[in-house]
Amino acid sequence: MRILMLGWEFPPFMAGGLGTAVDGLTKSLVAKGHEVVFVLPQPIPVGHKSHVELIGPRVLAERARAIRTRAVTVPVQSTTTTKEVRTGLPIIETTTVRVPAPEVLEERVERFRASMPSSYPGVDAGDVLKRVVRLAGGEELVEVATETGSMTGVFESLRTSSAETLAETMETIVESLGEMGTGSSGYGSDLFGDADRYAALVAGLGMTERFDVIHAHDWLTYPAGLTLKALTGKPLVCHIHATEFDRSGEHINQGVYDIERAGMQGADRVIAVSRLTKAIVHERYAVPDAKIDVVYNGVDQEHMQPMRGAAIERGEKIVLFLGRITMQKGPEYFIDAAKRVLEKTDNVKFVVAGSGDMAKRMIEYAAAAGIGHKVLFTGFLRGRDVDRVYQLADCYVMPSVSEPFGIAPLEAMRNDVPVIVSKQSGVSEVLTHALKVDFWDIDGMANKIVAVLKYPPLGQTLREHGRFELRGLNWDGAAEKCVKVYGRAIAGA
Repeated sequence: MRILMLGWEFPPFMAGGLGTAVDGLTKSLVAKGHEVVFVLPQPIPVGHKSHVELIGPRVLAERARAIRTRAVTVPVQSTTTTKEVRTGLPIIETTTVRVPAPEVLEERVERFRASMPSSYPGVDAGDVLKRVVRLAGGEELVEVATETGSMTGVFESLRTSSAETLAETMETIVESLGEMGTGSSGYGSDLFGDADRYAALVAGLGMTERFDVIHAHDWLTYPAGLTLKALTGKPLVCHIHATEFDRSGEHINQGVYDIERAGMQGADRVIAVSRLTKAIVHERYAVPDAKIDVVYNGVDQEHMQPMRGAAIERGEKIVLFLGRITMQKGPEYFIDAAKRVLEKTDNVKFVVAGSGDMAKRMIEYAAAAGIGHKVLFTGFLRGRDVDRVYQLADCYVMPSVSEPFGIAPLEAMRNDVPVIVSKQSGVSEVLTHALKVDFWDIDGMANKIVAVLKYPPLGQTLREHGRFELRGLNWDGAAEKCVKVYGRAIAGA
């Protein structure tokens, strides 16, 4: 199966758990023999190697140039014979290639326009199909449909005039993309505009890509997924890693919610990362329960070897918070619990690893609580630094207010760190050998931290059994379930 994946995070562009999840999932899909084409909004660094076919704006420009180059010598002798292919699409046949009939393309154009939340600056991707419709009625058309009658493979062999039209339009799309995803976190300042520009990029790529299913990760990619579904008729699977209610509580951004709802409603299948998320999708977005599949995240099963410099002699215990410093992750509850712990034992330091819109406020919050000297803020960590901080920790705490899943506790367990997780998290559904607490229960959280630090047998039990428990939480299992979801989507499309 060839899967077209849409996402904002993927190595080398990582901002949080989403990138980690998509990386792990795609590795297992590829290992099982599937092809994955992943479209990123950012330009891919020259020479970057990946287990998937990575596509960015530069690739779209290269394909436009390739179309100009190869279209010059294509012979054309067209007829107007109409026949049926397996999908039931009528096509016009030529001596060399075939194209969907004009009325089919006209319908696709209207479906495309209806699917878009807003227009793009400088380009209307629907104009591309309009031009193809005009060509379909004349003598210059040479190719558009494949054996299955899909839109995939469009424009493989075009005469110079039509190739120039396509190339110019694709280049215009590239020019309109702007600086998508160029912020320090990998996300730009104009997210709605970026979502639209990304949809234009994907529409341009969809004209030359072959694929069986569209897999869209989180709300920024839903306009693109809906556009591509309208253009190609291919099934769309929306993967819900978080909702606006997780990120913002009851004070949601209505624009984000509207895009999320449109994506979930328009998708053929919806993947939720936990039963908690499935309930939110069903109750808050009115998605039928039968349309939602739960696929839990996994973790890389390779056991981490101790890193040089990680095992150091120190008198103080380390309690770790690692994640985005945002309302969703509950950093203030971690600081409050830290104050309670320090009232009972003094030989503890608290490390807050991550970045986010609440970082400055939390630094001030810790100082105001009188524990600023006991709380270290590291900023955003990458790669080996993440494993290093895990291996320094004696206890990991995830106090999330609403966590769809939560991969970080699994990474901590992989590094032999006892974990305490919020009951308001998806990962709490699959973990037995972890301590669980309501995010708002500061005293309960503090008591559990003290218990792990002061009673070594408890920590050792959590480590040993947690290591065994991780074996069942792998990306191979998640990939198998995703493939089944693809099958349902294709069967129902």
